[in-house]
Amino acid sequence: MKVKPDLSFWKLWNLSFGFFGVQIAYALQSANVSRIFTTIGADPHDLSYFWILPPLMGLIVQPIVGTASDKTWNRFGRRLPYLIGGALVAIIVMCLLPNAGSMGLTISSAIMVGLIALMLLDTSINMAMQPFKMLVGDMVNEKQKGLAYSIQSFLCNAGSIVGYIFPILFAWFGLKNVAPAGEVPPTVIWSFYIGAAILLLCVIYSLVKIKEWPPQLYNEYNGITEQPKDEKKKSDNLLTLLVKAPKTFWTVGLVQFFCWFAFLFMWTYTPGTIAQNAFNTPEVETVKGFEYTDAEGHKAVADSKFILTMDDQIVIANGKEEIDVNSLPAGVELKKVGIMSHDPKTNQLFLDEVENFRVPDPAAAHVIRQVELDAATEEYNAAGNWVGVLFAIQAIGSVIWAVLLPRFRSRKFSYSLSLILGAIGFIGAAFIQNQYLLFIAFALIGCAWAAMLAWPFTILTNSLKGGNIGAYLGLFNCSICIPQIVAALAGRWILGAISTPTAAAPQYMMMLIAGIAIAIGAICVIFIKEKAAETTPEETPAISEL
Repeated sequence: MKVKPDLSFWKLWNLSFGFFGVQIAYALQSANVSRIFTTIGADPHDLSYFWILPPLMGLIVQPIVGTASDKTWNRFGRRLPYLIGGALVAIIVMCLLPNAGSMGLTISSAIMVGLIALMLLDTSINMAMQPFKMLVGDMVNEKQKGLAYSIQSFLCNAGSIVGYIFPILFAWFGLKNVAPAGEVPPTVIWSFYIGAAILLLCVIYSLVKIKEWPPQLYNEYNGITEQPKDEKKKSDNLLTLLVKAPKTFWTVGLVQFFCWFAFLFMWTYTPGTIAQNAFNTPEVETVKGFEYTDAEGHKAVADSKFILTMDDQIVIANGKEEIDVNSLPAGVELKKVGIMSHDPKTNQLFLDEVENFRVPDPAAAHVIRQVELDAATEEYNAAGNWVGVLFAIQAIGSVIWAVLLPRFRSRKFSYSLSLILGAIGFIGAAFIQNQYLLFIAFALIGCAWAAMLAWPFTILTNSLKGGNIGAYLGLFNCSICIPQIVAALAGRWILGAISTPTAAAPQYMMMLIAGIAIAIGAICVIFIKEKAAETTPEETPAISEL
C-alpha cells in the first residue's frame, strides 16, 4: 500500500474551504429558525418540534450520501458531485425560508411553507457538508488528520461568525430590524440572501481547487486491492457495517448523544432566553382555546387562536377551520350565530357572516389563555440580533480553543475538559441577565463546540482501517442526528411541564438542562478507548464511470 503523501497547508486548506460557505448557511439557520417561526406566529412551546426536521433529514441524507459517494466516480470526482447538488438547492431555499411570513398566507400556511423550506435547507446543507469530511478521510494521512480537522474546525467557526453577525451588521447599516406582525425583519431576510451568494462563490472555489485522486490511485493509497470482475464480492450493507463497527464508534457516539442533545436546546431556546432575561421583552396574552364542561360532566376542548369573548357568550371564531361538531360531547347544544373574526396580522376585529357555533351555557366554559413574549417588538428583535452576536462569540471562543486543543497530550482529557467548560457556559447562559456578561458564558460553550468538531471524527477515522470511510462517517452522523431528534421531541413536554399560563414559558430552564446534559457527556468520555486501525470491512474498490 502506498503511503499517503504529506499535503501542504494550502492543499489542506483548499480541501475544507467550501465548509466556510456551507457553515454560513448553517449558522443563519441555527441562529434564526426559532426567531423566524416565533415571528410568523408559532407557539413557543412548539419550537422544539420545528427542530426535528434538521436532524431527521441529516439522519436520512448523510448515510445515503456517504454510501453513494463511496461508489461514485465521474468527471466531477467522487465526493464533489454531492457538494454541487446540495449547495445549489441550499442557495435557492435560503431565499425562500425568511419570506414565509411575507406571502399573504394564514399563520398555519406560512408555518407550513417555512417547515418545507427548512426541511429542504437542512437536507441540502447536509449534502454539501458531508463531502468535506470525507475528502479529509480520503486524501489526508493519519499524521495530518488532526491538523486537517483543525483547519476544518477553524473554517467552520469563521463561517459561523460571519453568518451569526449578519443581522446585527445590517441593522447597523440602517436596514429595518422590525416588521409587521407575522413577517420577518429585513435584516434577517437580507442575511439569508448574502449568505446564499457567498455559498455559491465557495462552491465555485472548491470545484476549481480540489482535484480528487482517480480510482486507481485512491485504491493504492488506501490499500484496496481491485478484484477481477467475476470475483468481486458484494458490498456490505449499512446494517452489516454497524454490526462490524469498532467499539470506538459506539463510545464516541455515547458522548455525542449528550453533547448534541444540549446544543439542540441551545439553538431552540437561546432567542427566548435572551429576550426574556437580558432585553426585558414585553409580554402579551394570547387566547389559545376554551374548555367547556356540561351538566353531565362531559368536557369539550377547542384549540384556536381565534377564540373571542363577547359579553356573556363564548363564540368559536375559527375562520375556515370551524370546530368539528362531532368532536363535542353529547348534551352540548349548538346554535348558529353571527360572529366577530380576528385578523392576526393587523390584530383587528371585523364582522364575519360565516356560520359558527357557541355553547349554550357560557358560565360553564372558560377561555384558555397563555402569556408569550411579543415577537413584534423592538426588544424581541434586538434580542434576536444579539443572539447572533453571542453565537459569534461562541464561534470565536471555539476558534481560539481549537488552536489549543492539539497542545494537550491527552485527547480524552482535552475532550472532557472542553465539555465541562461548555456545561458551565450553558448554566451561566440560563441565569446571566447582563447582555455583555453573556459573552463569557458563550465563549465557554465555544470550547465544547471546538472539541465536538475536532475530536470525534479524528478519533473515529483513526480507528477505521482501509475503506468504507464515507459510509461510516455517514452512519456516525446518526450520533449527531438522533440526540437532536430526542431533544426536539422532549423539549415540548419538558417546557410544558415547567410552564404556567400566567407567565411566559421559562425557556432559560432549558439552557440549564442543556448544561446538565453536556456535563454527563464529559463524564462519558472515560469510556472511550482509542485504538489505531481496528479491523473493519474492506471497501469496494473505486471504479471510474468515465
